[in-house]
Amino acid sequence: MWQLVEKGLLELDVNGERKTVIARPADTLLHVLRTQLGLTGAKPGCENGDCGACTIIMDGWPVKSCLILAADAVGHKIQTIEGLHDSPAQSAFLEQWGFQCGYCTSGFLMVCHALAKIHPRATPEVRIDWLQSNICRCTSYEEIDAAIRSILHEIEEEPAERP
Repeated sequence: MWQLVEKGLLELDVNGERKTVIARPADTLLHVLRTQLGLTGAKPGCENGDCGACTIIMDGWPVKSCLILAADAVGHKIQTIEGLHDSPAQSAFLEQWGFQCGYCTSGFLMVCHALAKIHPRATPEVRIDWLQSNICRCTSYEEIDAAIRSILHEIEEEPAERP
């Protein structure tokens, strides 16, 4: 027999501040961020983890907030686009025109910010692997890739020695 579980209070660490929310056990972090905290930068796209529009940073790593239950976020440090102030990724996206309609931009910014922190000397293969977690339907990704390249300290390959 199933049991009805009521809403409960959760305390979340969002953008360096403690926030108390009321959530059902099935509420996603995306839903709680948008509806209860008014943090609408993470966008609902596919809501099944494919598009990356809802990407946030949890404990330093990019995650899809549509796949995380709000209750599972308790005890973790959550950073949304609203908490990303004056990051090199934001400036790079502006300088390189790394957005068009803007719907996917916050998710890409969060991935790029985390990539620069975790892999500041990412190889092109690592960079491509990380950027594949998000989808943009408006651009060819060239501008997005240029933005991330401009903030990474890429490993430059040594020129081959001539015989």
